[in-house]
Amino acid sequence: MNTQIAVAGLIIVLVLGGSWYYFSSKDELMMQKEETMMKDEAVQKDVMEKEEDSMMEKDEMDADDSIKKDEIMKTEGDAMEKGAMMAHGGTYEAYSPEKIAWAEAGDVVLFFRAAWCPTCRTVDADIKAHLSQIPENLTILDVNYDDSASLKQKYGVTYQHTFVQVDMQGTMIAKWSGSPTLSDIVARVK
Repeated sequence: MNTQIAVAGLIIVLVLGGSWYYFSSKDELMMQKEETMMKDEAVQKDVMEKEEDSMMEKDEMDADDSIKKDEIMKTEGDAMEKGAMMAHGGTYEAYSPEKIAWAEAGDVVLFFRAAWCPTCRTVDADIKAHLSQIPENLTILDVNYDDSASLKQKYGVTYQHTFVQVDMQGTMIAKWSGSPTLSDIVARVK
C-alpha cells in the first residue's frame, strides 16, 4: 500500500509539474508571439510611413512636372504665336488642318505617331531633345495615329511611325518610315 501511495504521489507530482511546465512555457510562447507581432506591426508601420513619404514625394514631383508642363505649354503657345507671325518653320507641334498651309513658306512633315509605340516614343524624344536643330523652314506636325483614320486613308498610312511630307494643299510629296532621329527626318525632306 505504501508503494501505491508513493506511485500515486509520484503521479500527482508529475502531473502538477508537467502542468506547471506546460502553462509556464505556454506563457513564454505567448510572450514571444506578442513580441513578434509587435515587431511585425512596427515593421509594417515603418513600411507604410515610407510608402506615404514616397507618395508625397511623387505627388510633389507630379506637381513639379505639372508646373513644368504648364511652362512648356505656355512657351510652346508663345512660340506658336511667334511662328504664326514668322514663317511657321522650325517647329514640332500637334497637327491641326490649317497648319498644312504653312507649307507655302517651308516644308511640312506629318509624323503619324502612336503613344503606345516604342519606336514612335524614341523618335518623339529625339525630336524634342533637338528642337533647336529643326531647320527654320521645317514644321513637323505630330499626328495621333489612333485618332486620324481619314488622314491615314488619305495618305495610305498603314502603320505608326510613318512620315508624310505635304505641300500647302495637303498633297503628298513624299512618304517614308524608319527615321530614328530628327537628323534622318531632315535628310529625307525633299
